[in-house]
Amino acid sequence: MKFLRGGAWLPPTVFGAGALGLWELVLWLTDPEGFVLPRPSEIAIALGENVSEVWMASRVTGFIILSGLAGGVVLGAVAALVVIRFRTANETLTPLAVAINAIPIIALAPLFNNWLGITSPRSNQAVVVLLVFFPVFINTARGLSEVDDEQIELMQSYAASDWRIMRTVRIPNALPFFFTALRLVASLAVIAAIVVEYFGGRQDTLGNIITQNAQFTRYDVAWAAVVAGSIIGIALYFAALIVERLATGRYARATAEA
Repeated sequence: MKFLRGGAWLPPTVFGAGALGLWELVLWLTDPEGFVLPRPSEIAIALGENVSEVWMASRVTGFIILSGLAGGVVLGAVAALVVIRFRTANETLTPLAVAINAIPIIALAPLFNNWLGITSPRSNQAVVVLLVFFPVFINTARGLSEVDDEQIELMQSYAASDWRIMRTVRIPNALPFFFTALRLVASLAVIAAIVVEYFGGRQDTLGNIITQNAQFTRYDVAWAAVVAGSIIGIALYFAALIVERLATGRYARATAEA
């Protein structure tokens, strides 16, 4: 959270600008023929010339990302609450979640396309949901379970119900774990959505722009779409930071008042 305050953003910004400048300088000096990595200035020009197409594709892909991210986060958090509350659910859901997480994303995409329709957004959403689910589930469950036994015993000595213990002890302890997972899956959702678009879905997506333009060696346009995807991922990361700051503050005040 310190990144949102003061000048903590300055060092990475300076470093990033320096890296882009070095990238531009090296390619300008060497001018390699047939090189697949254009200069940043060329990518910026391509982005400006194709801004309408990239913007529309970003909206389509962004919907897949946001809906899949929301579904995976909700399912992961709910599953974590269930496995902490019920031992049988823990013995059932946890091994199943591990098994699903072990399946490669490139194996899931063609299967979901056949099941749900190659042009349907549901197949891409399903892949994003599954990829997001596991980190949220595992991290949240860890936060809910790794609490001080003395706190639990103290609450039980006051005849506190399981729900009150969950609300006042376990959930506050799990919030840092949950938001760590949220920042992680904010980027994973972008990667998953764009990768599955290589295997099917609508044609006006970032993944389709990347593959089509790469096939015709229009690498500057392909990289412009990559930049758009990166912007979405960065925006989601900072959104997660802001939500964390608001949620932890409000939850702490609500718990204190209760």
